[in-house]
Amino acid sequence: MGQGKFSIKRLLPRSLFARSLLILTVPIVLTMVITTYIFFERHWERMAGRLAYAVAGEVAFLAEQVEHIDDPAELKYLSDNSLAQMQISLRYVEGGTIKPDPVIYTGRGHIIKKFLAQELKYKLKKPYRILIDTNEKWIQVQVQLSEGALIVTSPERRLFSSSGYVFLIWMIGISSVLLIVAILFMRNQIRPIKRLALAAERFGKGRDVPFFKPEGAREVRAAAHSFIGMRDRINKQIQTRTTMLAGVSHDLRTPLTRMKLQVEMLPEGEDRDALKSDIEDMKRMIDAYLQFAKGDGNEAMERTDIVEILKRQKNSFERNGLDVEFEYNEKQNYEIFLRPIAIERCIGNIISNAGHHAKKVWLTLSRDEDEFEIIIDDNGSGIDPEQYDDVFKPFYREEKSRNKKTGGVGLGLSIAQDIILAHGGDIILDKSPQGGLRVIINLTA
Repeated sequence: MGQGKFSIKRLLPRSLFARSLLILTVPIVLTMVITTYIFFERHWERMAGRLAYAVAGEVAFLAEQVEHIDDPAELKYLSDNSLAQMQISLRYVEGGTIKPDPVIYTGRGHIIKKFLAQELKYKLKKPYRILIDTNEKWIQVQVQLSEGALIVTSPERRLFSSSGYVFLIWMIGISSVLLIVAILFMRNQIRPIKRLALAAERFGKGRDVPFFKPEGAREVRAAAHSFIGMRDRINKQIQTRTTMLAGVSHDLRTPLTRMKLQVEMLPEGEDRDALKSDIEDMKRMIDAYLQFAKGDGNEAMERTDIVEILKRQKNSFERNGLDVEFEYNEKQNYEIFLRPIAIERCIGNIISNAGHHAKKVWLTLSRDEDEFEIIIDDNGSGIDPEQYDDVFKPFYREEKSRNKKTGGVGLGLSIAQDIILAHGGDIILDKSPQGGLRVIINLTA
C-alpha cells in the first residue's frame, strides 16, 4: 500500500502552478467526459434510434406497397409522392437481386447503419442491404421483393443529426477558454509566492532583498509581511551582536595588552616565560572565540571568482611549507555571489586544520550549472567517521589531533560550517582517497 502511495506521488507535478492547474483541469475534464457520455450514450442514441424507427417504417411501408402494384403508372405516382412528402427516392428494378453488404463503416456511418439495421430487422420481413455514402450524404436501402429489387434512397439528415458534434465543439471551446483564463489567473496568483520564495532563498544565502514588497492574495501578503518582519529582526540582532562583540573585543584586548607589557618588565626566568605563554594562549583563544561569534559581520555579498580565493590560499600555505595541489577546469567560469573574506577564512581554517595533521593537501574545484563544489583532501590521520558530526560542534576537540601543541581550540570547522551555512550551502566530511580527511563544500549560485 505504501508503494502505491509513493507511485501516485511520483506522478503528481512538483510545482504549485502545475498542481493548481491540475485541480482546475480535472473537474473540467470529468464534466466533459460525463456530459459526453450522457449525451452520446443516452440522448444522441435515443434520437438516432427514433430517426431510424421512422425511416425503417417508411421503407417497410413502401416495400409493401410496391409488392402489390402491377401498374407502372401507380408505381410512378408512389415514387413521386414519396419523394415530395418523405424526401425518399424510390426505384424498382424488375427481376433484380441484391447482394450481401461487405462494407464495414466507421464513424457516423457505423452509427447510422447500426440503428437502421436494428429497426429494419423488426419492421421489414424481407432481405435487405444498406449502402451509405458519408461524402455525398445519402443512405440507400435495397430490399429484395418477390419479383424484383426495390431501391430506396434517403438523405443522411433524416437519419443523422450533426447537433451532437456542434454541442461537443461548443463544450470543448468553452472549456478551453475557461482553462486559458484559469491559467492566466493562476500565474498571477502564484507569481507573488514565487517572489516570496526567491526572497527567502536570497536572504538565506546572506543576500540583501531591499526591493521585496508584499503583493498578491491576503494570505500571501500576510506571509510576506511576516518574512519582512523576520528579516528586520534578524538584521537588527546581527547588528546588535556585531556592535557588542566589537566592544567585548576592545575590553578584552586592553587588559591583555597591559598584562603583556607588565610581563615584559619582569625579570627573565621560567615564571616569566610561563606567564608570557599563558597570555599568548589567552590572546589566541579570545581571537578564535570572537572570530566564531562574529561570523560574517557586515561584509557585503559581491561577485567573486572562487579560483582566485583558492589560489591565494594555496600560495599562502605553500609559503609556510605546506604542499598544496590545486585542480580545476580552466575553461569554466567560477564566479559566484558570496562574502569573499568570510569564504577565505572558511577555506583557510579547513586547510590549516589539514596542515596540522598532513604533509599534503589537494584542492579540487568543479561546477555543474549553478552548483559549485570544493573538495579538500589531505593525507593525514583522518577522523573517526563516528565523530564527523561532533567536530562541527563549537569547542569540540578530538584528543589525538586537537590540543595546545597543534594550536587548535576546537573552532576551525565550526567557523567554516557557520560561514557555509550562512551562504546557503552545505559542508560534508568523508574519508579521503588520499588516506586522510575529505571536506566537501557545496555552494549554489
